[in-house]
Amino acid sequence: MRKSINGLSMLVEGALELDPFSGYLFVFSNRRRNIVKVLYWERNGFCLWQKRLEKDRFKWPDTKEKTLEIGSRELNWLLDGLEIHQNNAHGSLRYRTVL
Repeated sequence: MRKSINGLSMLVEGALELDPFSGYLFVFSNRRRNIVKVLYWERNGFCLWQKRLEKDRFKWPDTKEKTLEIGSRELNWLLDGLEIHQNNAHGSLRYRTVL
């Protein structure tokens, strides 16, 4: 977790091959899973947010993929110490018309 804004934005662009200026939130964790950093571009500059747990660990998703796209609800669950896959959670509905 030594990287700051410059290092993380270059990691997003280089290793992950994503656009750091996209407005997405890019979330990183250390190996011990007790620190999370969130990098994002906001209008005229990068923002970096960090949370360190004094006790316990984040329930980081177990995946072999380099990136995983999650929604704001799942990010909140992650930051609250929950798994991002909640079997009892209501699913998303997408309608095209009211009638």
